[in-house]
Amino acid sequence: MHTGKSYKLSEFLNWTRRDTYVLIVLGVVPVAAYQIGNIKWLGIPSTVVGLLGTATAFIVGFKNLQTYNRTWEARQIWGDIISSSRAWGTMSRDFFDNAEKSIELVYRHLAWLTALRYQLRENRAWETTTKAPNAEYLKYYSIPEKQTALETELAKYLADAERKQILATSNKATQIMSLQSKTIKGLFASQAIDVAQFLEMQRSIKDFLLQQGRCECIKNFPYPRQYATINSFFIKLFCLLLPFGLLTEFDKLNDSVEGVITGKHGLAGHPFQCIDFLDVHLAGASRREHRKPV
Repeated sequence: MHTGKSYKLSEFLNWTRRDTYVLIVLGVVPVAAYQIGNIKWLGIPSTVVGLLGTATAFIVGFKNLQTYNRTWEARQIWGDIISSSRAWGTMSRDFFDNAEKSIELVYRHLAWLTALRYQLRENRAWETTTKAPNAEYLKYYSIPEKQTALETELAKYLADAERKQILATSNKATQIMSLQSKTIKGLFASQAIDVAQFLEMQRSIKDFLLQQGRCECIKNFPYPRQYATINSFFIKLFCLLLPFGLLTEFDKLNDSVEGVITGKHGLAGHPFQCIDFLDVHLAGASRREHRKPV
């Protein structure tokens, strides 16, 4: 997420410039054909465009709300993981007098966090991180998960045998939690911790697995494709028809006004297109550009 005061206008205009160019063409061509080519039948009733715009506004508003909810849920999940991780570090330090085991539990938890964030950076077909606007924005920031291999990062926290075992599995984060559970079970069997402490630490492991599952749910289940498709279709249709619907209206306006505002309606659909552009990027809540690494 953006942690500064706001995006600069220049950044936003540069980010959306490709869609802006398309909208300019869609606005200029009908006007040129209507005014220069004298093709007056191009104008369509503004009522038709108004009805389509109303439907588009409802659909865009619904998608905007849902994508924001996905983003906020992802932020809450990661906040829960941070709080639970602090509690886990405290328990690992204070529940028993074995510095070696305490370090092992804390480092293995750091390995779980590392495996989880790498998992959330994996590519999905519906994500937009490879599109040109996001690809060129990479010059403003870096993604650690793309610069360093997971194996290298795990080597900081796990022994070689454990690391090889983890890397051989499909769900590495889950496997790391399984090793944590086995270690806790061993501590309980050796009476290094009592029943209450054992249950508390096992409860924490369960919470971590639940939080991981919530992350995976957002990562692997996109904003429903049928809604995304309808939303995109309505916006494109609205942006295409809007200049034709405004031809006759602005023609009437041009009879009564002069100056720079005459006939200036080529970018009237730009706000809708920008909102849709942002919603598409917000929908991938666990893996978006323009944000700090997860």
